[in-house]
Amino acid sequence: MKFRRYAAIALMSLMALPAFAQDFIAGIPRNETLIIQGTPQQNADWFNLWAPGGGAAANLNGLQQLTTDTLWFINPEGGKDAWQNALASEPPSYNADFTEMTVKLRKGIFWSDGVEFTSDDVVYTVQTQIDHPGMAWSAPFTVNVASMENPDPQTVVFHLKKPNSRFHTLFTVRWNAAWIMPKHVFEKAADPLSFNNNPPVSLGPYQLQSYDKGGNWTIWRLRDDWQRTSIGLAAKQPPEVKYVVYRAAGNPEARVIEQRNHNLDVINDMAPEGMFSIMRNSKSTASWLKGFPFAHPDPTLPSVLFNTKKAPFDNKDVRWALALLIDIREVALGSYRGAANIAALATPPTGSAPDDYYAPMQDWLTNFELDTGSRKIKPYDPNISAQIANMVRSQWADQIPTDPAKLQRTFGFGWWKKDVQAATELLQKAGFKKSGRQWVKPDGTPFTIRLQVEGDAIPTLARAGTVIAQQWTQAGIATKVDVAGPTNGQRLSTGDFETAIYWSIETWGGHPDLSFFLDSYHSEFIKPLGQIQPPRNLQRWQDPRLDLLIEKNRSIAFDSPDVAKLGQDFLKLAVEEMPMIPLMAYNKFAPLDTTYWTNYPSADNPYSASGPNWSNIRYMVVGLKANPDTPKP
Repeated sequence: MKFRRYAAIALMSLMALPAFAQDFIAGIPRNETLIIQGTPQQNADWFNLWAPGGGAAANLNGLQQLTTDTLWFINPEGGKDAWQNALASEPPSYNADFTEMTVKLRKGIFWSDGVEFTSDDVVYTVQTQIDHPGMAWSAPFTVNVASMENPDPQTVVFHLKKPNSRFHTLFTVRWNAAWIMPKHVFEKAADPLSFNNNPPVSLGPYQLQSYDKGGNWTIWRLRDDWQRTSIGLAAKQPPEVKYVVYRAAGNPEARVIEQRNHNLDVINDMAPEGMFSIMRNSKSTASWLKGFPFAHPDPTLPSVLFNTKKAPFDNKDVRWALALLIDIREVALGSYRGAANIAALATPPTGSAPDDYYAPMQDWLTNFELDTGSRKIKPYDPNISAQIANMVRSQWADQIPTDPAKLQRTFGFGWWKKDVQAATELLQKAGFKKSGRQWVKPDGTPFTIRLQVEGDAIPTLARAGTVIAQQWTQAGIATKVDVAGPTNGQRLSTGDFETAIYWSIETWGGHPDLSFFLDSYHSEFIKPLGQIQPPRNLQRWQDPRLDLLIEKNRSIAFDSPDVAKLGQDFLKLAVEEMPMIPLMAYNKFAPLDTTYWTNYPSADNPYSASGPNWSNIRYMVVGLKANPDTPKP
């Protein structure tokens, strides 16, 4: 029966893309093509990633990964070569008080239509977004930039409104950044917010070949002049991947079948049991980790996000009560089948964070006290991760570490105890009452919650939402899981949610500085509900103490030893206020088919991120090697 079910799923997946299958077989050599899981595009004709495009997901159709560029990149895997100069020829140069930043650009870089890239493009990018509120980076540029000058084609000088030692991070990619706009294209558009930029000119090594009007696939081909890009100038040999296809690949089960049939080289994410099945049965699959949990640990923090501009989630006692009604062990088993790295702090437990934050803060977490209104409790349990490890040891006995330090790196350090009595006291403190088995808000109406999840695109988080909704409902708070699908990002950014399982915290990875997300948490960026919130403070958390921490961080150098101390101060504040409930690192199950391509990045060779929605994947695409044993066309 299971075989018939999988076969039916595979057939439906193929039937959904008949035009793609036919065109692909007829027109593109398979052994020159990398096929990557993307997502269906709601507005496939939209290629303007600087403006909202009616649901277009530029981060999962290849546009952002293959055609864009900006000044610098940071490899999220860290390491001594983590910093990469891209369009800039060297790191940024600041004056003594961080009110001026000078950028030197590379020579010899061209857009795909033959126009040379210069400092005019950089100045135009910033000024256009300042002039058009609603564009992706309008808010941070407006807040920071007083004026600009470009004395020559390879130099830009930014004069800032106030000191900001992190201004360069707006142009520094770890996942994305302020992409440079083609001045010669956009200056001809009547309105850059309504311009679809179709076809897009490329500043990267690949350019658009064709796309499905229905949004199911997009095909990119290597530029003839790929050498005239920032990657090309640094390359030692030509890329072997000539075509890159981003294609919709169905639900998680369909993705497994598609990869087993070698029709999908790179999977973005899938359910853990699918990953476990592939790794047990396939001889042509690579993964980030060779053993359990196999996953790639993104420096991203899935959490329960609260819309703090909507009552009662504006009350920290309510937020803490909901946290104490969660059994994280059930969430880890239900979402990741135990392959979860749990996190009690508001930073993912990956990269350098275990050494910078988690280990040094264990004593503080253990001694942290919470006032329930009736008593003070110590809610932290440092042993929960070991309990999760023991739950999966029987299945993966030889791959589960016994050393406590290794256990912490794999499963996390600790989390909050499930404490129904303490949650009851906190809700009563906030004015809530029990009516039978159900909680009632202070205004007398039932306390119900909508818990938004994206759905099949991120199956682990969808499952986490289901488990948490059940736990809250069992505690007397009727909770409905709201599957947003492709509208998830738009609804989160406009505040059209109550609670959600997603992330608003992402870090550089191998660096203790938290500015990648923290800088955008300043209250100057808060937008009213209904308007698009600039990245990444989706919960719209606002606190004067938070502003002071951010402003102090902006006043010290990126590599200052005070960075980690300020980071710890932020993490303590986030624990006290609980604007989101951190759950776990985003362990991404992303198997890689080696039938046609080899030299994928891994924990042993972390030269690039491997997730197809990461902009850093461009380094993977040009680093892949054709499998000499690949089937011949």
